[in-house]
Amino acid sequence: MLEGLFQPMHLLVIFFIALLVFGPKKLPELGKGIGEGIRALKEGMKDAQADPPKNSGPDVKS
Repeated sequence: MLEGLFQPMHLLVIFFIALLVFGPKKLPELGKGIGEGIRALKEGMKDAQADPPKNSGPDVKS
């Protein structure tokens, strides 16, 4: 279903539309923000896998 979704021509069209919508001055800031967000997400996922939450035992209600 998603075969061939990101072909070079498709990426050029997406880039051109983004250029029209955001303008040439705002586009580098947008790319930087997206890159930082992806990087933070990857670091958060790595930290979550490295440090699983510690459970002190079963939750007993009296």
